[in-house]
Amino acid sequence: MHLSRRSLLASTLPATLLATPKKKIPIGIELYSVRNELKADPIGTVTRIGKMGYEVVEFFGPYIDYPLAQVKDLRKAMDDVNLRCLSTHNSGKTLFDSLEKAIEYNQILGSNMLIQSSAGGKMAKLDDWKALAGRLSAVGEKLKAHRMRTGFHNHELEFQPLEGQLPIEVLAANTGKDFILQLDVGTCVAVGQDPVAYIQRHKGRVRSIHAKDWGKEKGFRVLLGEGSSPWKELLKAAETVGGLEVILVEQEGADLPPFEVAERCLATMRKYRA
Repeated sequence: MHLSRRSLLASTLPATLLATPKKKIPIGIELYSVRNELKADPIGTVTRIGKMGYEVVEFFGPYIDYPLAQVKDLRKAMDDVNLRCLSTHNSGKTLFDSLEKAIEYNQILGSNMLIQSSAGGKMAKLDDWKALAGRLSAVGEKLKAHRMRTGFHNHELEFQPLEGQLPIEVLAANTGKDFILQLDVGTCVAVGQDPVAYIQRHKGRVRSIHAKDWGKEKGFRVLLGEGSSPWKELLKAAETVGGLEVILVEQEGADLPPFEVAERCLATMRKYRA
C-alpha cells in the first residue's frame, strides 16, 4: 500500500498538531460595560481597554451625540493601542432619522455593522415586528453602498411568544441573509431559550454575540462563566455554523468595579477560546 505524503504525515504527527485551529475571532467589549467611566473620560477609557488586551470595542447610543472632533480623537486613541471598532449599538431614531450622520461616524471609527439596540416603543403585534423588519431592511439597502450592514440586538422580549410565535423569528424571517442577528446570550438564557439551538437555526447570521451571562441568584450581575450559559457549546456553534465575526463581552452590573470585571471577563473568554 502506498501512502500519500499527507497520509504519511497524518500517521506520524500527534493528533493535537493536526486539529483544526480555532478561527481568529476578536474578543471585544460592549462599552456599556464601562459606561460611567466612558462618560467621564472617553479617551482614557478606550485607552485602558486597549491596554487591557481587548481587540475590539462596540460603542453604544450616546456616541452619536459626540462632536465630530471627539469621534476623530477616539479613533486616534484606539489606533494608538491597536484597538478596533467593528460595530455600534444604535437606537431606531439614529438608524431611521440620522443615518447619514451614523454612517459618517461609523466610517471614522472603522465600524461596518450598525446594530439596532432594541425595538423601542410598543411592539404589541407581530405586524409591528414585520414593519420593523421592513424598515431595517431599507436601512440595510442604503448601507450596502458604504460596505456596511445592519442588524438587531435581542433582549428577553424577542424570545417571549407573541400570537404563537417568537418575535425574533418573525424578524429573522422578514430580513435578508446579510441581516445580522446579534445574539445577547444572557437575555436568551434568562427566558429559558436555548442559544445553541437558536444559532443552529440561523446559520451564517449570528455574526456577533454579546457575551453576557445570567444566573438564577444574581441575574445579569453574575460574571461571565459563572452563570447558566453553555459557553463552550455556544461558541463552537457560533464559530462553525453561526458565521461569528466578533465576540463582545457585556456586563450590565456586578459586585466589583467595572474595569476589574472587564479584566476578569477577558481572561475567562480567553480560556474558552484557548
